[in-house]
Amino acid sequence: MKNIEDYETKDWHEVTKEGKFILFFHADWCPDCKFIEPKLPELESEYSDFEWISFNRDNNMEVAQELDIMGIPSFVIIENGKEIGRLVNKDRKTKEEVETFINSVVNK
Repeated sequence: MKNIEDYETKDWHEVTKEGKFILFFHADWCPDCKFIEPKLPELESEYSDFEWISFNRDNNMEVAQELDIMGIPSFVIIENGKEIGRLVNKDRKTKEEVETFINSVVNK
């Protein structure tokens, strides 16, 4: 998974304007984020048709505010620059819950 800082621009709109993306919002101090992080490589592998981008919310507060990310860990799916789904809350998430969310968006 790339961090938004790995791109030539920090403008997430520019990065996500073409293609399919899953944005993962987290923070270093967040125990619920640490809970899901070990499962992220498996999720990335299962959903490899998406480019996964990590956003440390504390370092990207303006993006979190723009996307109304009030709880973490959170996931936002973007396709060709448009949000098509979100799993945004402050609850701990299991791998199965994230899979269910992604499947509910991509299998509409």
